[in-house]
Amino acid sequence: MTFQIKTLNAISPIGLERFPAESYEVGTDLAAPAALLLRSANLHDVPIPESLLAVARAGAGTNNIPIPDYSAVGIPVFNTPGANANAVKELTLAGILLAARNIIDGAAFAHRLRGDAKEMNAAVEKGKKQFAGWELPGRVLSVVGLGAIGVEVANSACALGMTVLGYDPGVTVESAWKLSPLVERVTSPEQAYQRADIVTMHLPLTPETTGLVGAEQLAQMRPTTVLINFSRGPIVDEAALVAALEAEQLRGYVCDFPSPALNTRPKVVTLPHLGASTAEAEENCARMAVDQLRAYLENGVIRNSVNFPAIDLPRREQTSRLAMANSNVPNMVGQVSALVAGANLNIADLLNRSKGELAYTLVDVEGEIPDALLEKIKAIDGMLSARVL
Repeated sequence: MTFQIKTLNAISPIGLERFPAESYEVGTDLAAPAALLLRSANLHDVPIPESLLAVARAGAGTNNIPIPDYSAVGIPVFNTPGANANAVKELTLAGILLAARNIIDGAAFAHRLRGDAKEMNAAVEKGKKQFAGWELPGRVLSVVGLGAIGVEVANSACALGMTVLGYDPGVTVESAWKLSPLVERVTSPEQAYQRADIVTMHLPLTPETTGLVGAEQLAQMRPTTVLINFSRGPIVDEAALVAALEAEQLRGYVCDFPSPALNTRPKVVTLPHLGASTAEAEENCARMAVDQLRAYLENGVIRNSVNFPAIDLPRREQTSRLAMANSNVPNMVGQVSALVAGANLNIADLLNRSKGELAYTLVDVEGEIPDALLEKIKAIDGMLSARVL
């Protein structure tokens, strides 16, 4: 069987090379794609091909993908958390230094200097005082969001001598294990905002995080605080931010998202969405996305899906595999088992996992699975998708 993989953005060839040529066709104009592979392409209001089995984003954020639409038809959406963590961490540290040392304004001042060497030297000595900054050791950094990127930022800031506060009520066990013991976990966002010299946001864009930092949160920060946002622009309420800057309630804002309201404003540094723009990050994301698609398409294995649960069941010899996505309702596995038994087939292995309102099941059956059985399974009320591997 040959799987068609439709790419909607430029994807690193280092990743695409991991698709075996004998069983995968990769291109930008394919009639019946089994999977979509993208970065920033907007899938909202784009029809879902009938052939589609999976979507993978070579990056962490998935706000460009209408996840509920794909969930409703049993299509997992994959992302690549952590693949670009080092790149975003390094840019965040650069943003901290840009703010602390007034580097952008200082560089602009130096770039405008004219005259001979003596005149320039005199102008430098006269003007440099206005760009005096502060050093990092002992300064308080609040990291809001302790996922893969937030943990790396927190740990690196500790190594730079900063006092680091971490806030994330949903921190995973894996992230907690990786977090430096020097990081002080706070239990409320108010603590994170009120105590910080710098606040850095590391959260996905969701309905819950849109506008998360608004007038109320900005008012909790000190006038000397710098806010950094290399996550997504709408996490910060832009109108409230501008008002806080104009009222001198905030020292500055550094972000990766230029906008008409921010670009010419003093105390603001905007960068052209450079967070994951390194060759290494693009390669890491592409490799991870390709490996996840292959695992799912070939074996039904799910890793790093944002809508379906993680599941991995080793394949057994001389078995056929049923891979099923369904609504998380009672007796789904029982109905499938009864149909398999009714076809005089024996179940060799079975694994079921759920995530919220969705569930996913792998069933290894001894022998071949007839088309008639598959159609009966697809007809179960609440079954979203089913296929034989």
